[in-house]
Amino acid sequence: MQQRLYSVPEAINEPPMTYAPGTPEREELRNEIERALSREEDIPMYIGGREVRTGDRIRISPPHELSRTLGYFHHGEAEHVKMAVNAALQARRKWAAMPWRDRAAVFLKAASLIAGPYRSKINAATMLCQSKTVYQSEIDAVCELVDFLRYNVQYMTEIFMHQPKSTPDAWNRIEQRPLEGFVFALSPFNFTAIAGNLPTAPAMMGNVVVWKPANTQVYSARVIMDVLREAGLPDGVINLVYADGPVAGDIIFSHRDFAGIHFTGSTGVFRTIWKTIGNNLHLYRSYPRIVGETGGKDFVLAHASAKPAQVATALSRGAFEYQGQKCSAASRAYISRSVWGEVRNHMMGQISSFKSGGPLDFGNFITAVIDEPAFTKLTQVIEKVKKSDEAEIIAGGGYDKTKGYFIEPTVILTTDPCYFTMIHELFGPILTIYVFEDDAYEETLDLIDRTSVYGLTGAVFARDRSAISLAGSKLVNAAGNFYINDKPTGSVVGHQPFGGSRASGTNDKAGSILNLYRWVSPRTIKESFLPPEDYRYPHLEDD
Repeated sequence: MQQRLYSVPEAINEPPMTYAPGTPEREELRNEIERALSREEDIPMYIGGREVRTGDRIRISPPHELSRTLGYFHHGEAEHVKMAVNAALQARRKWAAMPWRDRAAVFLKAASLIAGPYRSKINAATMLCQSKTVYQSEIDAVCELVDFLRYNVQYMTEIFMHQPKSTPDAWNRIEQRPLEGFVFALSPFNFTAIAGNLPTAPAMMGNVVVWKPANTQVYSARVIMDVLREAGLPDGVINLVYADGPVAGDIIFSHRDFAGIHFTGSTGVFRTIWKTIGNNLHLYRSYPRIVGETGGKDFVLAHASAKPAQVATALSRGAFEYQGQKCSAASRAYISRSVWGEVRNHMMGQISSFKSGGPLDFGNFITAVIDEPAFTKLTQVIEKVKKSDEAEIIAGGGYDKTKGYFIEPTVILTTDPCYFTMIHELFGPILTIYVFEDDAYEETLDLIDRTSVYGLTGAVFARDRSAISLAGSKLVNAAGNFYINDKPTGSVVGHQPFGGSRASGTNDKAGSILNLYRWVSPRTIKESFLPPEDYRYPHLEDD
């Protein structure tokens, strides 16, 4: 069979649909939501291509409508994690040996399925189980996930095409091998796209995966698995399990063939995982790849030259879209005093116009937080602030869980730049603002840099170019994604590769070629055409 070099379709970002009144996509999505609400799903694990049901069923309900049951998923135990590992390892040899163009075809087809016939289904699932508005779901579950798949295929081909120099007498080449073992993908609730990218990026490079999503995302994770199966993914390449984290960790992190982890979640969990892997290094066949994105305490800085309306809009969107449940969400802001009054007026006007409720009303801007532990943590913060002499709530502060886990968009104004809500990640609709004097801009840059342990996203608003330049240099390590006159959320695959350092993770930049390099182990090959036949070098000869 003739071997060819192939070029893949050029990656183009999937444009979001509007879902405006009267559009066909709006009607189709409403119909899909009605279909989803008309039945209760019975969601199995997927191990080695088999649907595995345990009978230990856990109820799934929308965070915004606790009385409704969307379905149940089958909770797994240690034996199911072991089954998933074994299934992955059994599939490894054939999958790794499959030509890269065939692996590429699987994920390109998956992207087309999500952008096409599965668009409404994955949006409906994300809106219902993760309480996302239609726009937040569209840019996540459809557009970003499609972009991940298409751009990663393009990056994969670029990696394979990058080859070393050769000479007339020797041919040098690099072979990109998958890791020797299996990869563990541990995904969060807040982005369906992340849940899809964490297992598929390593799999694309020839690896096999055990994937454990957050329980609160299982409902849409199942749709991703349905897409991959329809796209032709061989059995056992990606195995989906719903075991408890510690149960899965005990088996996976002590397994000889554990080769890497692709993680998005909390800093605390990631540090524990890293420590466990370090303690178990003697058990592994190879040093595991550890790739993680772990959250942030993301800032917005407004210089005296900033336009107040732009700052206010960045705060309203950056802090409160998807209830602040983004690792990139604006959660602390530093506003120059001379513009604070106008920023406050614009922001308060915008927040007062927010509509709140379930995502099935397309006019709602705010919906519910993900679950009761999140609700409890956030409301305890709000109550603590209400009793404080160092801060006051200037917007929101109310909450109610009668029907769902609803918390008002809450804005805190503090006189202490090191107030606890300026330091700790809260992961909810809470924004804290500190107003600084205009002549303290440079000192405020130092303050921003040292206040938080995180280094994920941040934004500076200014028209004065010297202020922008100074912020860029002073905050060089404070944010892996740095925005100038834009909110600190909404990175786009292929445009703003995403990730941060410090306590925010390993900064391996999801949505870029850098991330895919982490899932291969290169082998350099030198082939000599005229090997020497005598050991002697010229310098050994006598004068």
